[in-house]
This record gives sequence, C-alpha cells and structure tokens, in this order.
Amino acid sequence: MSTLKLNNITIEREGKVVVNDASLEVRKGEVHIIMGPNGGGKSTLLNALMGHPAYTVTGGTMMLDNEDIINLPPEKKASKGIFLSMQYLPGIAGVTMLSFLHRAYRLLKGSDISVPDFYKSLTAKVKAAGLDEGLVKRFVNVDFSGGEKKQGEIIQLLALEPKFALLDEIDSGVDIDSLNKVFAGIEQLRKEGTGFIIVTHLGTILEKVTPDRVSVMKGGTVVRTGGAELAREILTKGFENI
Repeated sequence: MSTLKLNNITIEREGKVVVNDASLEVRKGEVHIIMGPNGGGKSTLLNALMGHPAYTVTGGTMMLDNEDIINLPPEKKASKGIFLSMQYLPGIAGVTMLSFLHRAYRLLKGSDISVPDFYKSLTAKVKAAGLDEGLVKRFVNVDFSGGEKKQGEIIQLLALEPKFALLDEIDSGVDIDSLNKVFAGIEQLRKEGTGFIIVTHLGTILEKVTPDRVSVMKGGTVVRTGGAELAREILTKGFENI
C-alpha cells in the first residue's frame, strides 16, 4: 500500500526554525487532518514540503513509499504524484482551466491525449462529482469566488489523479454549497485511492469528512496525534488544553 511518511521534518525561514521535528504519515485512501491555532506551522509545513522558496528544509525525510523525495524540485514531486493546494491561489489570466490541465496531464502522465478527448473525460468527472462544469472553460482562478477557487482545486485533483494531496485550508472562506461539493469530491477521490493531508483550524470539518488520523501542531511542533476522537476533543477543550 502506497504511503507518504514525514520523518522529523525541520524547517527554517530566514535562519529561524519555524517547524521542528514534525512527523506524520498518511496511507493510500486515508485522510490525515492537521489542526492547530493560527501560526502553529501547519501551512508552513505543506508549503515547505513542496519547495516554497521562502523556506528551507534543514532536516528530516519525506518518504514516498521507499524513496526520500524531500530534496526533489516541485515539478519532480508533482510527477511522483504529490499535489499541493495552497491557501491563497494565484490567478492565471489568458489560460483556461482546460488548457492548463490538459498540458499538465500530458506532462505528468506521458500521454498524447487530444484536447477534445481530454475535455470529454474531464467534464464527465466534474459532472459525476457535482462540481461546476463551467469552471473548466474559464481562466484559472481569474474572478473566481472563494468557493469556485476551491472547487477548481478539486477539478484539478480529478484531472491529475495524484497519489497524495496536500490541502491547505480547503474549507476556509467557502460557502456551504461549495463546501459540500468540495468534500463530496474529496470523498470520491479518497475511494479511488488518493490520500489526503488536510490543514485546518476549523473543527466543523468533522461534519464533512471522518479522518483516519488527526495531528495537532502548536509552535511549529506536532504535539499530539490520534484518531477522529482527538478532533472531537479539540472541539470541546480547544487547542490550549491539548
């Protein structure tokens, strides 16, 4: 079974340690939620893992099955099957979601699929997931609402079929209808074998998905890991008492 395992990850920014000795694991088809107060290092961890230039990973390993991919450039990590959805998504004027994903799919999969065939396949997946088909023809994230941006990330996941997806606050700033669509898409991908690491500080995520594991990050450190019951404990006690 495919596994993504983080072992003792330490991250620095401008010479200062911002994540210290973080370890966690997610297997194929699992959801691992990272919770914690703002400034706890959650988003930093995901961004640094994919090679954000503001951060330097100074220790630890990122094991995809039996390979340490921590030092690979972002495009190589993507080709290995790792997907990152950032909290703040850039727009790409003049590039449609269809064109963007068709090119990405061909590069990642080594496929020569035509645009019409790719469009037919993608829209079928989008319809099946109950997502907004119109987003496929629009410029990437240009004039998208918060909910449309998050739906767009799920459309990318459906198209690219990564082994593991790192989602940074996918539930933040999203209306209830879009949120339902986003998590329906996550559940569909989960059943198909994609593993998820989802960063959130909102306990309401439990209304949409039942995690296999939950980790709490505070002060740049994973202070506790457990099952779904840990997230429910946080809802009762708050982060200060964990």
